[in-house]
Amino acid sequence: MKTFKTLLFAVLLAVAPIYGQDASKALKVGDKAPQFTLKNALGKKVKLSTLLKNGNVVLTWYRGGWCPYCNRALQGWQEVLPEIKAQGATFVALTPELPDYSLSTKEKHQLTFEILTDLNNEVASRYGLVFTLDENTAVRYEKGFGLSAYNGNHLNQLPMPATYIINQKGVIVYAFVNADYTQRANTEEVIKKLKEIK
Repeated sequence: MKTFKTLLFAVLLAVAPIYGQDASKALKVGDKAPQFTLKNALGKKVKLSTLLKNGNVVLTWYRGGWCPYCNRALQGWQEVLPEIKAQGATFVALTPELPDYSLSTKEKHQLTFEILTDLNNEVASRYGLVFTLDENTAVRYEKGFGLSAYNGNHLNQLPMPATYIINQKGVIVYAFVNADYTQRANTEEVIKKLKEIK
């Protein structure tokens, strides 16, 4: 039964329209990265400013552990994490999911990087990444897996998939944002950029 539900939801994702998303409003290379303090999966506060003291920071947003595209992307980041660390950078993932769900994602996929809960997409909004689901998609997501339970609200909002590299001056030096949730940043491009700015 669980397998059937997973398959059914994958089909729902495949036919979900990509409306209301405008990547042109997202922050770009050269913009100052908004600072933030968010809690990780265990409730510990993590500050971007503190991370930047140790080196460049790679930030990536994902929609939730319910999204198969997101899970594949997270596993891809885990695979290249040693290379990111070798460049003196820190990798952090942000999600609107509540900590219990992000912890489950972290444990399920054996992720060793920080996952921070961006409650109500407040930080994603400051980066210009948030969009509101159209009514039909919102209903499908609620019936399919219960988006409101995952995010702890009924806003029906998600972040566009995005990855940024922020240098120690707090400036964005690499930006990938795509309204198509099936498209993600190329890990090799990110590592190449980290080598250039090291």
